[in-house]
Amino acid sequence: MRRASTTVLAGLVGIIIAMTSAPAVAAPSGGAEPDPQITAMLEEVPGGIVIDARHAVWPELAMELTVFADRGRSARSVGSCATNKICVYNGVSLGGTSALTFSTCSNHAIPSSFSAKSLANARTSGFVEGRSGSTVLATVYAGSWSNVPSGVTSLRCYL
Repeated sequence: MRRASTTVLAGLVGIIIAMTSAPAVAAPSGGAEPDPQITAMLEEVPGGIVIDARHAVWPELAMELTVFADRGRSARSVGSCATNKICVYNGVSLGGTSALTFSTCSNHAIPSSFSAKSLANARTSGFVEGRSGSTVLATVYAGSWSNVPSGVTSLRCYL
């Protein structure tokens, strides 16, 4: 009798956990569909979590994608890239419609569905290289930004 009760209890706990757990890729709050740039990035880079219709994160890659609500935004300063972050924008002069943000100083791949046009280094030291393979296309020192040529496929950060 005791063994049957334990088995039933374990089964009920399993059902409750399954019913209350979140899916691997969470749906955006408010029922809004994710921006097409987020959808494309999620298809290319697995492991992303949709935060809302304009924001997704990849915790294992220390990467975020933000799609700006105002698609006509003008140039930004490095200040728009949070302290200790590396930001890649799909527009020149830190503009465009979206940005990737990296929170670690490491080697980071830029997904092919994202076209890098400018790069900000909001770290307090070191520099970041925008690369295509092993070729350095742009170098951005701490506290500054630069437009980058087309073809940047990865970032390499140095302390």
